[in-house]
Parts: sequence; C-alpha cells; structure tokens
Amino acid sequence: MLLPLLFLFAAAGLTDASIQFPITENTQVDTSLCPITYFGQEYTTIYINFTGEHMFVCFNGYYHPESNGDCIKAPNTESKTYFELNTEDYSFLNSVTFDVKDSINTITNDATCYLRFDHPTTFGLIAMGSQSVLWWYNPPQIIASVLVNGDVVENVPGSENWVYSDTSGCRISGFGVKPGTTRQSLDNCTSLICSNTSVSSTSSCLVKGLCTVTGPTVIDFRGQMNSVSDRCEYTLLQDQSAGFSLKANFLERRRRDVSFVDSVTLDFSQGADIQLLQGHRVLVGGSPVTLSGSVQTFNGVGLSKDQTGVTANISLNGSPVSVFFDGTTAQIYIDVPVNVKGLCADSSSSSSSRLSSDSSCQQQYVDPADDTINPTTVIAQCNILKSSPFSSCNAVVDPESYIIACRNTLNKYPAVDGLRCQFLKAYAKACQKSQSTVQNWWTAAKCHHPEPICQDKCSDHEFCGDIHGNTDCRCRAIYASQYTEQNRLGGPTVCKDNTASLTLVGCLLKENGIDYNHLHLNDKTCTGVMDPESHMLKFSFSSDSCGTEVTTNNSQVIFTNAVVTRNSSSDLITRQDKVFIEFSCSHPAPELQNVAFKIIDNSVEVVLQSGEWHYSLTMKAYSDAAQTQLLGPNSDVRLNQKIWIVLETNGLDEEVVSVVTDSCWATSGNSPSSSPRYDLITDGCANAEDGTVQVMGNGQGTSNSFSFNMFEFSGKEPSEVYLHCQLQLVVKKNNSFPLPGCLGVSPPLSWSGWGSSGPARRRRSLRYRRGAPALISMVWTP
Repeated sequence: MLLPLLFLFAAAGLTDASIQFPITENTQVDTSLCPITYFGQEYTTIYINFTGEHMFVCFNGYYHPESNGDCIKAPNTESKTYFELNTEDYSFLNSVTFDVKDSINTITNDATCYLRFDHPTTFGLIAMGSQSVLWWYNPPQIIASVLVNGDVVENVPGSENWVYSDTSGCRISGFGVKPGTTRQSLDNCTSLICSNTSVSSTSSCLVKGLCTVTGPTVIDFRGQMNSVSDRCEYTLLQDQSAGFSLKANFLERRRRDVSFVDSVTLDFSQGADIQLLQGHRVLVGGSPVTLSGSVQTFNGVGLSKDQTGVTANISLNGSPVSVFFDGTTAQIYIDVPVNVKGLCADSSSSSSSRLSSDSSCQQQYVDPADDTINPTTVIAQCNILKSSPFSSCNAVVDPESYIIACRNTLNKYPAVDGLRCQFLKAYAKACQKSQSTVQNWWTAAKCHHPEPICQDKCSDHEFCGDIHGNTDCRCRAIYASQYTEQNRLGGPTVCKDNTASLTLVGCLLKENGIDYNHLHLNDKTCTGVMDPESHMLKFSFSSDSCGTEVTTNNSQVIFTNAVVTRNSSSDLITRQDKVFIEFSCSHPAPELQNVAFKIIDNSVEVVLQSGEWHYSLTMKAYSDAAQTQLLGPNSDVRLNQKIWIVLETNGLDEEVVSVVTDSCWATSGNSPSSSPRYDLITDGCANAEDGTVQVMGNGQGTSNSFSFNMFEFSGKEPSEVYLHCQLQLVVKKNNSFPLPGCLGVSPPLSWSGWGSSGPARRRRSLRYRRGAPALISMVWTP
C-alpha cells in the first residue's frame, strides 16, 4: 500500500512531512514533496531497483543496462534499503546547509528537504532549490556512481566523514557536466563547459581536413558522422573571431521523413551574405550573379563555377577554406588547422548547431515504407566504394562513413534523382581533395557526368529531380501532400466580383504527365497563365466568357467551366492524357424578406453577399410615374395617393440573370408574418382585386418597379403600414428569362433563385397617419 499512502500525503497538500518505510523490491515513489534538480532536470519521482550487487535510485525509469538513465548507483548485495523523505527536520537541514556550503563552493542555496537511504549503505539526496547534493557516508572502498544518460559523470568514494557531491550541474549534448568543470565530448575535440552557476557553453579545438554534407548526413573533419532528421538550418562551420558562419539548410524531397542539404550560405558579420543554391545558382546580397570558370571576387570571397558545381574560397584568420556545392553535396576543405565549431567540427552537436527559430521545421513525419527498396541491392550499390576504381583511394580516404551514409539513406529513400551516384561522387570528390583522383568512376558506376541540372529555376516548393526520364522541377513532399491527399492538382475555386479563378500546381501537372500548354477552358482561346516564379498555372473566367455554362439547382444559380485538354481532330497521335477539371461558382440565396422601409430616409440600400460574389439592392419611393420626385422626410402623402416603389440592383450581370419581385405585402406590425396582411403582389403579379396596383418591368432586367395607392388598415389608430417584399433571381434560358404568367408567359414550375437563407436584413416601412395632410418618412431599423 506504499504508493497510495504517498499519494495521499501529496494530495493532502502537506508542506512538512517525514515519511519512512522499508523497500525490498522494485518500487516507484512519488517525491513531489521534495523535488530534486539533477543536472538541470527537475524530478518528482524516483525508481528504486536492485540487481543483486547494486542498488539504483533513478529518476526517469527503472535501471537496466541499456536504459541510459539518470541514476545514483550504490553497492547493495542484500536487495533492501530503508527510505526516508523529510521536509521538517529543520535542525538537520540548517546544519547540513552549513556543511555543504563549507565543502562545495558552487552551492549557494539552502537545504529544503532530503531523501535518505539506509542499510547496508547510507546515502541521500539533499534538495537545495534549483540545486541538489549527493551525500555519502560509507567506508572509503565503497564507491557511489553518478550517472547521466547512462554515462558516469563522477565516482564518489566513501570516507570516515560525510562526503558531498554537487549534482546540479549542466546537461550539454546529452552529457552531464559538474558545475565549475569542463569535460571533452566523445571525439575529444569539443569542450563541454559548465560554469559555477551551472551555465553551459562549448568550445572547439583545432580542426582541418574535409567535411562532407550529402543528403541528410554530415561526415565531420574527424570522419565521425551523424544525420539531420528535420528540415532546419544548421551551422556547419563558425569562427566567431573572424565573424563568419557557414550555414546549411535542409529540406525534404519526395518523402517527408528524409531531409537533404538544399542550400549553403556564407554568412559574414560584415558584408553581403553569399548563397549557393540549387541549379548552380549563386546570390550575393540577395542578387543573382553570373559565374564562369574564372574566379570572381565578391566580399573577399573567390567564386567560380564549372560543370560539376560552384566553389567558394575564403580565408579565416589567414587559413584558406574551400566550400564546394553542387545542389546535393557540400564539401568544406581546410588545409591549415583552425579553431571552429559547428556540425563539421562535431557532427553530434546538432542541437547546439540548429539555427531555425521556427519549431515547425522540427516536426517529424512518418511516411509508409517504400516496398520497392531491396536492402540486398542497397548493400551492393553502396559497397561499390570498396571496388575498383574507388578501391584505389580506400587507403587514403576511408570509405566506411560514405558507405554507411549511402545505406542509411537508400534504405529509406528510393534510388532516384541520381541519389546513388550522389554518394559515389561525394567520395570521389573527397579523394580528389586528398590528391588521390578516382579515374572515370562515373563510367564504372553507370552515372551521368556531369549530372544533369534543371534548366529552369525551381521555386521554393520544388526541387530538381527526374520526371518521366527528364530532369525537371518536382514538388516537395510536404507541399504536395495538401493537394495529393485530396486527389487534387491545385487549390479551390476563388469566386470574386462575378469572376472566378482556379490555380493548378505546375510541378503536380508535370509529375502527372500533363503539359500545361495543352490545357484550356471550355473556350479554347481561354488558356492558363503560368507564373514564372511560383510555377502556378492560373485559369480565370467571368460569368459571360470562356464558355461558362449557367445552370440552376433549386436555390442556387451556378456558373460552371472546366479545364480540359486541347483536342484537335487533325492530330494523328497524342501523347497527352485527357484532362477534365470542372470548377464553378454560385449565387446563393438572396431572398429579401423585410426589405426595409420605415419612415425617415428616402432610400435604402442592402448589400447581399454570396461567397465572394456580392451585389446590392436599393429600394426607393417616388410620388410621380417619371420617378423624379423622391419621397423624403418632409414629403406629404395622403390616403389614396399613388406612390411608385423602385427596386434596383447593382453588381449583377443583366445578360445572365434578372430580378423578379415575387411578392410584396403590407402588415400593420413590423414582422412580415404578422397580421392583418394585405397582398399587393403575388407570384410576380399585381393583386387583381386591387385595381391601384401596377407592376412594371418585373423579370425583365436587374431592376423593376410597382405602384399602388396609399391606404391604412381599418380599425388601427394611428395606423402603421409596413411594406415587405420578396425577390428572386432567375437565369436566362434559351436566350430569354422565364416570366410570371401574368405577363403572357406560363410561369415556371419553380424559379431558379435562392432560398430564404442569408445575412440578417434591415427593415423599411411606410407609415401613414390620420390628419391632413399625411406625412411619409423612412428610416433604417435593425
């Protein structure tokens, strides 16, 4: 019942506690009452287990030899101990604070609590705020080990007196470093430094030779290798005294879970940066430059280009440095030792060398395994580096790192886009730098020499690869997935101001064997426009152009067009797949209930929006048939006086749609469904029982009007008259519009307009008051 008991203590919120119990088996203990900061990591749980000869107190899981845990290891052959957690023994805590500070000059905080283990060995951990101390009281021959990530940071021997060891420390590149000390990384080059206040830093030693970055792999100056697993920017080489950094950006290609070095930047604290990009392109200060085989100097950097790639030569404090980049591999050669840091100095320093502040570049993806990859074939493809003609260089440049890099990549990523040859070329280039040229290796390996590059500049979402046997710009996997996962070749239709556009992704068209020059809309003269920078193909049409078809579907008017393949009857053969990509825009529901009218303004405008297409409707009241005398706030209207109501739209194409006033009615209340109700227009026609109502131009354009004689509701004093109108939009059919039956044409079974949904409307009404003369005015109301 150990764990429930501890849980109850913790849950009770106790700040002063002394908890004791024996432990004889693997036990997990909640120590949140006394958290321990161990080499920069705070822990609130410990795991105790026994191995027969030792006892382990670990912070991140039970110990086993491959666990790489954070642990204290102590001799224990009896597989038992007695545990105590104490936060209330103030006398001991005050005393031990004095002893610890007297023994260790890196400890500045006071003790707050401790964890103690007794019998057969005695030791404990003292929590001191953001610091912690191991205390050890055993004979000299008995040694405790302090482990971080399974690595022994310190062995603490026993003594006749208490022994204290600072376990606060730093955690650098996975290594534990005690405060106020320095240790070397596994390559014995990079110094890991932890200050007295547990602030970490690193310094690098002198290096020279060749660093190769190919695919996701970095082979540093000492031949050690590591791989980049994300799509971030990293420091390959940095000399702070010279104000220089060499950076590499990694991006995905066909798979989202494999990265490749994509560009290299020479970054100067003073002067213009130089970028070496895909396709042997170079930017100096953001502007492209044209290079040749002759060396040209920019910002003190000698730049040249040949058929294999671009070379930049610089000097770091008098030491010559050569940087070569061909779009797939970067190779940095230093002939004289220099003091630098970065991935080329230590390939295991990826966390400290990562530069990208945007954490999205670190997102990990898992793509399905490629079932076309044969591991046996991969081994044969990579082991060629041990065969002739490469074997002539094996004694000078060890091929093992290049073989491992080749295998690791080709076991996940298909051998396409010249990837197999990329590793072979990198090794041959390394041999050349070491004065051991591999002759005609490309012939023996059946590789292109020089390898083909994309003639066009690829955009940011593209890379240079093979498409149906041709070298061209392919889509990067993460970018393409937003379209391919939905089985699309581009984005959604964009509808705006009676026009529509569709954008297709150029690299997806190429990968699907579609030549954009063979595509057009329903009208063959309407072709797409290719953006030369983004390689996006855009098609546009308006409601009355490019063969646009106008149809109706219950409550919508739909404008449809399609991207299709050019089809000429004169062509005897074709190598283009047939393409049919239909896209459309629609006008939804402009039903206007309560088209607003209520005294004080002389006109009302309502803006109706449908997706990105929008239009407005204006209602005005006049006192004359010529519609020149607009009724305003001070206009007089008497009972039985004729008034004219004009409904006018702006933003609709009268060649495609027309406006029909379906119905208008009056109520004594502001709700359109209130009663009593008096109909003026029904089904597009004037109320036959009211001889004063006349309807003009209904359904014959984008505006119409009607007139009636002013009235009031009987028995209402004073009487208010609210006028409500409902409109429909109808589509031209067979070069004419369906009209209401009262105009001499049989009414359609259903008009092709929109339903009643739509944005909230404002209301407008006419008010008549008894007395002479009557006053009419209009006002906006919510």
